[in-house]
This record gives sequence, structure tokens and C-alpha cells, in this order.
Amino acid sequence: MLNNEFLNDLSNKIAAMIPMGQNLRNDVEKNIHEVLQSAFSRLNLVTREEFDSQLKVLERAEQTITQLEEKIDAMEKARELDSMPSGENEKQ
Repeated sequence: MLNNEFLNDLSNKIAAMIPMGQNLRNDVEKNIHEVLQSAFSRLNLVTREEFDSQLKVLERAEQTITQLEEKIDAMEKARELDSMPSGENEKQ
């Protein structure tokens, strides 16, 4: 999830653009912060660390799949050789 520092900074910048008294500005900043936090939470955003972690998991899964595919190919070839009559097996 997004960190509070980013949301606070964004809320402050938006509120600073609106000319008003300090008390009203604080209320507006608070409301803007809540609206932004709600909107960003609905977007299902992840942090860079979470993204990088999931990327590593995906890379490991892809490596495992490649290894399993190679094993399956080797087993299928061995099975084909075993199922051939002995005369055809010697030709290959």
C-alpha cells in the first residue's frame, strides 16, 4: 500500500492551492487525505518491494516449469524408445 508520507504531501500540495484560512485549510487537507487514501486503496496498488518479491517468485516458477517440461520430454522420448519393437529401436 502507499505510504502515508506520499498521501500527506499530496494532500498538503492540493490544499495549498486553495486560498483559505488555516483552520479551514486543515479540514480540507484532512478530507483530501481521506479521499485520496480511499481512492488509492480501491486501486489495489502494491509497493515496489512487493512487486519485486512477486517477480522473483514468478521467475522461480518459470524456471521450475522449464525444468519440468524438459523432464517430461525426456520421459516421453524414453517411453517411445521402450515401446518400439527391438528391431526398430536399433535403427535409431
